[in-house]
Amino acid sequence: MKQLIRLALFASLLGGVAFGIWYWQSLPDGDDANQLEVYGNVDVRQVELAINGNERIGELLVEEGDRVKKGDLLAKLETERLEYAVQRAKAIMESQRQVVARLEAGSRPEEIAKAKADVAQSKAIADETGQTFERKKMLRKSNAASQQELDDARAAYESAEAQLESRQSVLDLALAGPRQEDKDEARALLKRYEAELAQAEHDLKDGYLSAPSDGIIQDRILEVGDMASPQKTVFTLALVDPVWVRAYVSEPDLGKIFEGMKAYVFTDSFPGKEYEGWVGFISPTAEFTPKPVETRELRTKLVYQIRVFVKNPNNELRLGMPTTVRIPLDQPQPSQQTE
Repeated sequence: MKQLIRLALFASLLGGVAFGIWYWQSLPDGDDANQLEVYGNVDVRQVELAINGNERIGELLVEEGDRVKKGDLLAKLETERLEYAVQRAKAIMESQRQVVARLEAGSRPEEIAKAKADVAQSKAIADETGQTFERKKMLRKSNAASQQELDDARAAYESAEAQLESRQSVLDLALAGPRQEDKDEARALLKRYEAELAQAEHDLKDGYLSAPSDGIIQDRILEVGDMASPQKTVFTLALVDPVWVRAYVSEPDLGKIFEGMKAYVFTDSFPGKEYEGWVGFISPTAEFTPKPVETRELRTKLVYQIRVFVKNPNNELRLGMPTTVRIPLDQPQPSQQTE
């Protein structure tokens, strides 16, 4: 009889334990029914930095583990050849700029004055030789001058007239200035040289590598003297603020969250410390729970990936760190916030 009583008590105890386990498992995740608790790992975005030039590396200014700010100089190539190219392009451009300035300014007053003086001189010579020729013609009629003298006077007059016409053309050109076509051609050539200078300066600028964002140098791959190219990574930069947590939400809980919700992240490394974040992405497609993610759900259950962006000013959250994410569910929807 006593043995039966003992068996009955033992069976009751087992039933109570089983009921307790079932009841505990049936409770919602987290300490509060008004919040959703999910699990994930810290993920850090990485940037592979390469120098946009083909030359040997002349200087590396940072080491692995260094924190850098956006715009900090990280590395530079041997830029002597590029600097010479800039100087050459600049000299060619300046030379052509002077050509354009000379054409646009036209003839100098001194050149015009000299051309006018040459015309006046030629006109005086032409008038004098013309009078001499007329006298020789009169003298020839009276046989007071020979035919040779008349021919010489005619030749002198015609030469003076030709010289006057030539100098008058020079004066006309000086007064008119350069042709518009010549000016346009010179301006177009100047634009070409300006473009070549800009390209040379751009090539020189590409010889320097600056940080595109704040972060930490994670890997230093090349060294001074290595041949750089746009296809070769020099540094790997980890963007550490904000970082984001890759977590997973089961389908029944998917309707409880939306992008922009505040979230709080906790880690085992800093017990009791919370990191403020927000839900930045909810995957539109379902997937099986990845094995590294530890949840209270079965691993074969479909879940949706979410990304929770987290402020990390002290660089305490590291790549791969396991985290617990708690999302308060009493937050208003965006449509309700605007009403």
